Amino acid sequence: MSKIIIAVDGYSSCGKSTTAKGVAAHLGYAYIDTGAMYRAVTLYFHTHHITLTNPKEISKALEGIKIDFRRNPETGRNETYLNGLNVEDEIRKLYIANWVSEVSAVSEVRRAMVAQQQRMGKAKGVVMDGRDIGTVVFPEAELKVFMTADPQIRAQRRQIELLEKGEMLDLEDILKNIHKRDLIDTTRADSPLRQAADATLVDTSFMTLDEQIELLTNLADEKISSSIRQSRTNP
Repeated sequence: MSKIIIAVDGYSSCGKSTTAKGVAAHLGYAYIDTGAMYRAVTLYFHTHHITLTNPKEISKALEGIKIDFRRNPETGRNETYLNGLNVEDEIRKLYIANWVSEVSAVSEVRRAMVAQQQRMGKAKGVVMDGRDIGTVVFPEAELKVFMTADPQIRAQRRQIELLEKGEMLDLEDILKNIHKRDLIDTTRADSPLRQAADATLVDTSFMTLDEQIELLTNLADEKISSSIRQSRTNP
């Protein structure tokens, strides 16, 4: 079976990660949460008091960072490990969300993470979500999707996620965080968030999770079938 790379980009809290996981499960592909990688770096920088204006300090810190994903046999979910420590729950907290876009905007950080992501997806058969997958990490990806949604709806979704984890936060504070992250993500000098010219735009404002997964899975099936036809035509 011909394998492809699926790049899912877009704004925070649009359902990218959950949808990407569902598509990967359906196809039997590996799922790579690049957002979690940047969150893990942010956590490391926070705990080690790394100064974002000091390139030498940042480069040295990045040398000591190892990120990998492991499947939890009890829950079935992929979890993020930072230097061997499970940080999945910690990196989802608001204090990380408040700083992750600033850390992600640092060129040294982006170059290090992009190199790791390209190694992870080299063999294809991956679904990768983030901010610059279809534009920088894998511009040659066979399927590119750009997800968006109304900021108010995104804030409500984020609030529900946090409530399920026992965190009660004011909706207005979450909305401010979303606007802040959008501004930083779309205006940073290195790999800004933008829709690739050949990406399919998906507005998830009024879509259920199942509808999102079904839409992307159908798009993927079409691309895979097309890839198979091409390989038979050009052996």
